[in-house]
Order: sequence, then structure tokens, then C-alpha cells
Amino acid sequence: MQTLRLGSRGQDVRTLQSRLALIADGIFGPVTREAVMSFQFAQGLEADGIVGPKTWTALGINPYHRSITKIILHCTATPEGRDFTVEQIRQCHLARGFSDIGYHYVVYPDGSVHAGRPESVVGAHCTGQNTCSIGVCYVGGYATDGKTPKDTRTPAQKKSLRELVETLQKKYPGATVHCHYEFANKACPSFKLCDL
Repeated sequence: MQTLRLGSRGQDVRTLQSRLALIADGIFGPVTREAVMSFQFAQGLEADGIVGPKTWTALGINPYHRSITKIILHCTATPEGRDFTVEQIRQCHLARGFSDIGYHYVVYPDGSVHAGRPESVVGAHCTGQNTCSIGVCYVGGYATDGKTPKDTRTPAQKKSLRELVETLQKKYPGATVHCHYEFANKACPSFKLCDL
């Protein structure tokens, strides 16, 4: 579960609001903040209105458990044939203010699968979907001009991507597979789900 505060939105906010017997609209507004502070005070916690691990635990929720309902596919949006490592992606994401690489897995052109963020940690790969998803990214996604979206997956990447998704679906039964473009106005991952 992520740390929540005034202005937070999403499924974790709905979960919080349900536990506090509030209308679960998924928006952490002043009413939710006031209810959190009252709950924290009653539990002997610092009544700061911020829902972190101690408050989640007091609510009877394991703050480190994530309910995964989606596997979201991405591309690095880099030109075909260019290598791009987990560390390079991490540095790009840190420069954008992320706490780490946003993806949980990255598939290199040779088909090797590399870990990014631990699965237990909320990713930073798809706005509004991060708390309930695993982010899987392949290196590539653009033609050599660096501007035109293109399915640049090598045969090895296609095979590894399919196998990784199958493994994740076994680990998270019921999780559905999606392309990033379903949630954002982007071409990412530059292929259709039926071509997985």
C-alpha cells in the first residue's frame, strides 16, 4: 500500500475510505483527512493525516501487500537496435523525480529479463494504475528515426515477454494484461495485445 495524504487518488484511497466507513470515491480530500486524523488520535498514533505503514497496520492492512490485478506492457521508446539498460532507465527515471526505475521488469533485445523495482513496491509506470499493477517493459519501440512508433521486438524478446507474462499470471491469478496505450495517449508499447 502506498503512503496517502491530502490530494492522493486511486484504489488505495478507496480501501482507506471503506475502512473508515466513508464514501469510497477514491479522492483523499479534507473529509478523509479529518477521519484519518481522528482514527490516528484514537489509536495513539501521530495525528498528522498521513496514512503510512503504522496507520495502515492499525487499520488491519498489511502495508507491504499489493493486490495485483493488472500486468501492463511498455516499451522504452528508444530506437530500434539501440541498447538501453536497467541502470540507464533508472537514471532517466531518477532525473524525472522517481524514487527508482518505474518498471518491475525490463526485457533486453537478447531476450534476457532484468529486474527493476521489487514486485512488492508500487511502480511508477502508468498513472492511476501503479498500485495494482506490475510494469513490464521491453527495450525498443521506435523505428531507427527515433520518432516513429514501431514494434521492434526481436524474436527473443517476444518469447521472453510471453513467458514472463505467463509466469506473472500464474503468480497473480486473475490479473489481466494490458498495453500502456489503454491508459494513456501514447503508442506504447508499439504493438497490439493480440500480437503478444
